[in-house]
Amino acid sequence: MTTTDISELIRAGKSDTLELKSTFDREAIESLTAFANTTGGILLVGVQDSGGVTGVTVGKETVQNWINQIKMATTPAIIPDVEIVSLDEKSIVVFFVAAFPIKPVACKGKYFRRSHAANHLMSLNQVSDAYLKTFQLSWDSYQYPDAQFKDIDTRKLSLFIEKVNRVERFHLDDDYRCALEKLRLIEGTVPTNAAMLLFSANPLPYNIHIGRFSDFVTIRDDAQISDTLSDAFSRTMQAIAKHINISFKIKGMEREEIWEYPQVAVREALANAIVHRDYQNPSDIQIKIFDNRLTIYSPGRLYGNLTIEALRQDSYHSELRNKLVAEAFYLTGLIEKYGSGITRIRKAVAEAGNIDFVMEELPNGVLVTFNKRAEEINGGITGGITGGINEVLDYVNMHPGVKGGEISGRFGFSQRTLERLLKELKEGRKIIFKGSKKTGGYYAVESSEALE
Repeated sequence: MTTTDISELIRAGKSDTLELKSTFDREAIESLTAFANTTGGILLVGVQDSGGVTGVTVGKETVQNWINQIKMATTPAIIPDVEIVSLDEKSIVVFFVAAFPIKPVACKGKYFRRSHAANHLMSLNQVSDAYLKTFQLSWDSYQYPDAQFKDIDTRKLSLFIEKVNRVERFHLDDDYRCALEKLRLIEGTVPTNAAMLLFSANPLPYNIHIGRFSDFVTIRDDAQISDTLSDAFSRTMQAIAKHINISFKIKGMEREEIWEYPQVAVREALANAIVHRDYQNPSDIQIKIFDNRLTIYSPGRLYGNLTIEALRQDSYHSELRNKLVAEAFYLTGLIEKYGSGITRIRKAVAEAGNIDFVMEELPNGVLVTFNKRAEEINGGITGGITGGINEVLDYVNMHPGVKGGEISGRFGFSQRTLERLLKELKEGRKIIFKGSKKTGGYYAVESSEALE
């Protein structure tokens, strides 16, 4: 690596694949471990976080001693490539580590991954996912505890076989055990997690919760769906249709349904939530329907190396947390094509022309939102909060201390419109601003009172 290369790296600053350390210490080894558990990276020792080059003293045995420390601290042992580069007459030690083939790698019993230019301690689920991914396994391929073939609902399995053969992406024989073996849904005589999710004769503790809200706290109607996955999918789509506006267009002799939110987009978002959710997370899939938006929350963060930014740019490779469930949905036509769901959602939303699609990664899951664009901001505090005012109030409720700029960026309001909405909410004693102009933020009145 040349001095020019090093200078460019330093100028670019810390990232998901670059760490800067003024000295070699425990955190330096943690960075190498984090790189090994994600996509690999480079560690520069002798450079401050700010980019200032301090250099390090390199003796005859220095580099070898550091490599030995890395090997002793990591399991499986990491042996990085090392170079010494002189910049401004100061020595910088450059460590290169590739993504490790067997994951996860531990650093003194702890597991780290690289994200947002920092090292993060991996959760138990992330450690488990990394291990399964290494061996090309997924959680749904493991045997379901204490399950037997008699726990399978053969009526549901029969309907599944019929649907697979009708879609014609694969062919299954009518022999139930043979069909399960062909799709790797049974190990010996024991059904896998996927088989039980798809065909269990009895309800499993994986629910979909649907609520119809008048505002952030008032629920008009709610329901909980506990069923095998394909049936839960169908029942949930029916429940959503019950709570949104649907119009009809006559085309020749046929009647076409036009959903308030694009049906294709909602269908894809729901399929993604079911297929990609983390079934080791005890939370339910949650669907909330408001007057001006529809949200779908799926437990479990994005799997593997997927990021929200990559999904926004459609520059991602599909990674499957539940491979067998995904295959079942694909073979029955509930998934059109692997890795195309987000693209199809965007296309459907763009064609609708009056909906905005937002995807967010939360601490324990993924939230997608379909926002209706308000053609005009009307009403006010008197007579009910509607349109953009309702959106802002709900957002402040969910994000206490939020700043005006973030609200504007979230909904695309002009500065003038935002000021008007905030003024009406403050005059109606629905929100309050607390703190200084630079560091303060907006709180719902109930939230701000709780802070007193």
